Amino acid sequence: MGLSRTSTGTNLLNDDFQELKNKCDFTVALAGNPNVGKSTIFNALTGMHQHTGNWSGKTVSNAAGELTYMNKKYLFIDIPGTYSIMSNSEEEQIARDYICFGNPNATVIVLDATCLERNLNLVYQIMEITDDIIVCVNLLDEAKKKGIDIDLNLLSKKLGVPVVGTTARKKKTLNKLLKTINDVCTKKVIPSPKPVQYIDIFEENITLIQNELQKEFNLSPKISKWISLKLLDGNLEIIKSIEINLNIDITNNLKINNKVLEVQNKLKDYGIDNSNFNDNIISSIVMQCEDVCEEVNKIENNNYKNFDRKIDKILTSKKFGIPIMLLFLGIIFWITIIGANYPSQLLSNIFLWIQNKLLIGAEQINMPNWLSNMLILGVYQTLTWIIAVMLPPMAIFFPLFTILEDLGYLPRIAFNLDGFFKKACTNGKQMITMCMGFGCNAAGVVGCRIIDSPREKLIAILTNAFVPCNGRFPFLITISTVFIAGIFSGFTSSIISTFVVICVILLGILMTLFISKLLSKTILKGVPSSFVLELPPYRKPQIGKIIIRSILDRTLFVLGRAILVAAPAGLVIWLFANIGINGSSFLYIIANFFDPFAKLMGLDGYILTAFILGFPANEIVLPIILMCYLGGNSLSNVEDNFKIGSILLQNGWNILTAINVMIFTTLHFPCSTTILTIKKETGSWKWSALAFALPTICGIILCLFTNLIYNIIFI
Repeated sequence: MGLSRTSTGTNLLNDDFQELKNKCDFTVALAGNPNVGKSTIFNALTGMHQHTGNWSGKTVSNAAGELTYMNKKYLFIDIPGTYSIMSNSEEEQIARDYICFGNPNATVIVLDATCLERNLNLVYQIMEITDDIIVCVNLLDEAKKKGIDIDLNLLSKKLGVPVVGTTARKKKTLNKLLKTINDVCTKKVIPSPKPVQYIDIFEENITLIQNELQKEFNLSPKISKWISLKLLDGNLEIIKSIEINLNIDITNNLKINNKVLEVQNKLKDYGIDNSNFNDNIISSIVMQCEDVCEEVNKIENNNYKNFDRKIDKILTSKKFGIPIMLLFLGIIFWITIIGANYPSQLLSNIFLWIQNKLLIGAEQINMPNWLSNMLILGVYQTLTWIIAVMLPPMAIFFPLFTILEDLGYLPRIAFNLDGFFKKACTNGKQMITMCMGFGCNAAGVVGCRIIDSPREKLIAILTNAFVPCNGRFPFLITISTVFIAGIFSGFTSSIISTFVVICVILLGILMTLFISKLLSKTILKGVPSSFVLELPPYRKPQIGKIIIRSILDRTLFVLGRAILVAAPAGLVIWLFANIGINGSSFLYIIANFFDPFAKLMGLDGYILTAFILGFPANEIVLPIILMCYLGGNSLSNVEDNFKIGSILLQNGWNILTAINVMIFTTLHFPCSTTILTIKKETGSWKWSALAFALPTICGIILCLFTNLIYNIIFI
């Protein structure tokens, strides 16, 4: 979860995908529920030969990987994890359409050995679409720990398809899976799936529509039966998808429509109509899953879930759930605050030393002063400030956050806050995307893809910037340390600083709930959707992989994007500070223009100007403020909090200024990277503009209010 190369790629499954497919002998789809180890298997099989992007016309990310086995080249497609292919979330649509219409040579369905009954539901649904199925029962090591033994041979007989047991983290266990895939693709093994047999009245009448479909469109018996079920269900989205992918017109075919109507009338005589048809289908599948599991599952310890349940009674309880969540977040932020100081200082000193060498070198080669200053004191200094400020806290925050993710705690956070978000007419999944936003708001926006409801997804996107990202934390920490925690020292100071930051985060969460409610009652009216939130089992985190994944896929990726926008920003800031009219720089002119309004907010013109010029990257707001106060023509690199505090106090700062700066730091427009990401995810500049305006208006109103109250009480 969170920002990664996978989540931010470009459209792959268009020409690029077709090119990859043409180069390979066979294509294999990897399907399965979330949290079954599907992506782990994919990564273990394909290694570094991976390609990432988005599904054609969709924002849901995909991954494709290549593998050579037995002199054959395989293309593996990691399709989105889904519990069902019967409804209409993007993940379910993509999984359904690719399996049905993407023509993979084999479909590997990955199951969790500890939750076999629930996972088999998807197997039976896919067996209605295709024959070329391999069932991979993963996490056998976890099942063994819990005293669960699965008769894989018997399961294979019951399903009529090859069944392979694996432990994805142990690559050697995947050899049998590869052999089975090769056997199926080369037709050495031909699966004969045994799909669910529905009640007689269903089977008899489905055949009537099935035969008509075969006559009219020359469809296979399997596909025609599946389409018959969808026609009786009346799911227009699925029918539309079938028509597009198969290039047939079912909706306007009179013979088909008459046959469907005839069957529906027959079923009504048995009390079955559109309102309960799907329920009857699902119940048949569930009963079949239960029967199969009862035969193939041998559970030595029926209390294997007790440990997880005991922990969940505490972590998800109404009394302790939220306080523990705040404690965990507090610990993460405290470690980030403490741990980031020294490497930030070290990086800053290194970059300063390099900067001095560059200035000397520029002088030696007789580079014009204006050019050397623009490149070194403008572009270079801005870049190095961002790296020194962003890299250490991200390198600490992302791994720690990923550990919580790997442990299985994030779904518990969503569960704890689901009630609050439901009152705001959204759901708890939005909290997970907010947590991603702590690292990077652009990552949080991308993470909104996990929300099925388009309305709720849009609300989550529009409100993600209400929580401070990693780029805003250093500024918040500095201000809280200088003005609030500054009266303390040592360990107490760091605790107070962490507490203040947590309060700011809570403000962001409260504003998120308020604005979500407001949007739900106005331009995005609707009721909260129900959703199934799985609480996955607690697992031991893989620390080594977490560190590598967090640094490579998240930290460096986010940092790289920040650097790309910071370079031109550094140039613009230098130009504003060094070019002007009548002896006054544009920076001074802009600051004076905004000063009257800024004073009403309890700020000043330089502070507001710094926020505006910090639009490309929030990390440069503080150095711009210091540059303005010191009367410099380049970004100021002042790392000592005491010196920073002295500069701010000398320029009229007080406790009100500090509070309002922290409020506006939390509640103001997202950075340019996030805005561009919102445009990409929504496809609309209108929603991007609203995402820009909402937190900014909230921040302005709150600052105006606090300034008014302060003046009434103290002046």
